[in-house]
Amino acid sequence: MDLFENIKRVSKKTGTEYWFARELQPVLGYAQWRRFKDTIERAKTACESSGINISDHFADVGKMVTLGSGAEREIDDVAMTRYACYLTVQNGDPSKEVIAQAQTYFAVQTRRQEIADQFPELSENERRLAVRSELKTHNTALAEAAHDAGVIQPVDYAIFQNEGYKGLYGGLTAKDIHTRKKLKQSEQILNHMGSTELAANLFRATQTEEKIRKENIRGKQKANEAHNEVGGKVRKAIKDIGGTMPEDLPTPEKSIKQLEKEQKKQLSNSEVCIDNEKPMGR
Repeated sequence: MDLFENIKRVSKKTGTEYWFARELQPVLGYAQWRRFKDTIERAKTACESSGINISDHFADVGKMVTLGSGAEREIDDVAMTRYACYLTVQNGDPSKEVIAQAQTYFAVQTRRQEIADQFPELSENERRLAVRSELKTHNTALAEAAHDAGVIQPVDYAIFQNEGYKGLYGGLTAKDIHTRKKLKQSEQILNHMGSTELAANLFRATQTEEKIRKENIRGKQKANEAHNEVGGKVRKAIKDIGGTMPEDLPTPEKSIKQLEKEQKKQLSNSEVCIDNEKPMGR
């Protein structure tokens, strides 16, 4: 999605990415500033409702423009962070195709930043454990949404899951991914992914669940198509921002199961050490 990357600005002082609303307006298909400003105001309300300081993400600024006569006039503009842009496109006109593209772009960017902010001090293995745990929860929610849509039998759900993988992995099925990772038949592919690959699958799962419920999708075929579509959009967003395709990411040496066992052993050893400590006498 080069159209959003091309107008992105980066603060020299903080390194923060931001976009000017006046430059986003035509890209998002708004002919009138007034209408786009209304969308921004709704985004500000959503920001405030989430308990987040509006001024941290929306900065009102003035900009000088040259008129046809050669004279200059100051117009109002808004400098918006990635999160502000995400809220804005979420409140945009859903009938515009470019709005749907923007929603995917800024949602992926925001999610990547959330993960980076959430785990700054964690090792790669600790991040894997955290994201895998979150993915388990959201896969359950996705299964429930799919069931409500009509994906009921286990074989139907397997097909539904394959469609999501095919979208995200450029046509590869779960079996294909399993083979590429050189896993044993009993090993689950999600337990042999790094944190970046897990994060891509987490986003695929959360956005598919939201799409099924928001659009009230009904029928196995339509649910399959929705999962494939979301997977494909996540893949395209990763490509557009210069990320590595999920099938090209390395397979970690240790599985999630191995990491969980090591974690439990460490906790057990810590408890033993605490139990063996004796109070010092006076």
